[in-house]
Amino acid sequence: MLVANDPETLDPRYVTDAVGLRATRLVHAGLFRLDPDTLAPRPCVARSWTWIDPRTLRVELRSDVFFHSGSRVTARDVIETLRATASPEVASRHAGVVDAIADATEAGPTTVVIRLGRPHATLLSDLELPILRADEARSPPAPGGGLDGLGPYRIASIARGAIWLSPAAHGAFPEPARSVVLRTIHDENTRALRLETGKADVGLNVISPTLLPALASAPGLALAVRPGANLTYIVVNESRPPLDDARARQAVSLAIDRKTLCESLLGGHARPAAGLIAPTLWAHAEMPPLGFDRGAAAALGEAADMDHGAYKRPRRLTLLSSTERIRVDVARVVAQELEDAQIHADVVPLELGVMIARLNAGDFDLAILQIPEMTEPNVLRHFLHSEFIPPAGANRGRVHDAVLDALLDEGDAEIDPASRRRIYSRLEERQRSQMHLVPLWYEDQVAVIGARAQTFVPSAEGRWLGLAAIP
Repeated sequence: MLVANDPETLDPRYVTDAVGLRATRLVHAGLFRLDPDTLAPRPCVARSWTWIDPRTLRVELRSDVFFHSGSRVTARDVIETLRATASPEVASRHAGVVDAIADATEAGPTTVVIRLGRPHATLLSDLELPILRADEARSPPAPGGGLDGLGPYRIASIARGAIWLSPAAHGAFPEPARSVVLRTIHDENTRALRLETGKADVGLNVISPTLLPALASAPGLALAVRPGANLTYIVVNESRPPLDDARARQAVSLAIDRKTLCESLLGGHARPAAGLIAPTLWAHAEMPPLGFDRGAAAALGEAADMDHGAYKRPRRLTLLSSTERIRVDVARVVAQELEDAQIHADVVPLELGVMIARLNAGDFDLAILQIPEMTEPNVLRHFLHSEFIPPAGANRGRVHDAVLDALLDEGDAEIDPASRRRIYSRLEERQRSQMHLVPLWYEDQVAVIGARAQTFVPSAEGRWLGLAAIP
């Protein structure tokens, strides 16, 4: 399988990049997993669960699940993993996942009782968190992936640009039929040639739309496509006038022709976004398309500028982008569309680490980003709630909206799905009126697959567990 970047780490406690996250989910497993179609939580290491009351969950573990080292998973492993994740000494990057958990106790060797400190709607999805062996949960960082796992693969070896995974028996999944090599190829043309010449079997979301038709028609290759649970959007730095004015943010949105971009530059493998929540999620609300009107965009932008005398045009904005070729192309087209609406923006392509540092420091005006795994609408808390401004979270636009905060808190606490759907519908209405994030589109999950991997199907969030099912 081809990937575009090396993972930053293979330690599940600290991984945040997409390649690392997806690789660790081949090696590790949690109490629950996400359904590949609906993204609803399904039991994995858990055999069954019962809500004793709205704040108390009882989980029974499977008796047939063993770590790669051969030891059976127990309640103590689960409890120590949860406590270590929350511990400041461990400093896991996923501590926020367990911040609603007040306590976890053992009610038998294979029974865990989890008590919440506050109502929390997404606990089952959160418990997708990988379970570590109790004696390793607080161990030093293991960037090479040396921690014992419960997933379908174990790490056999690592070299520069390659990770070899061997099938693991008796874990939370059936033993795979094949080993897997994750091969890092930074250049897209080289990735395409390796697929075309049979030197690679799977490339998921690593080939630009412009190259897909040629590969799809090549002997032995095919495409596996499904709608994705993701959002590509523009984050707007609201700490910089005039972008602190909703009219300026609406102007940015109105200047972009989403439909044409999806059909042309993205090759029809994306759908224009009317809101933040992808159609693959249960909380998606049907809304009218976002408008495209250069004249209205210019008028709104001018009205916002007039109230910020020191920032009158022609102040040039920065538009950050990753260095991936398709992302730079997208950014340049978006910048031209903004220019056509009298909004002047300079594209600044940056390596991922530099880009994240500038975003977290607030050193930008606009940036094109993606939430690659919108597995639960509650993830929007980290991007929009005022408590999650960096370094506390990913609210890089410095959004301070009391109405939005209240809706995000309400959605986090409400258990009833129908009530949550109504909450997120109201959140989408508020977001559209204020345009804190400018939604662009939802991209398909597109895999180029060779003859040996014809059964591979990407999941809605783009993870790779389909590799374990290849015969």
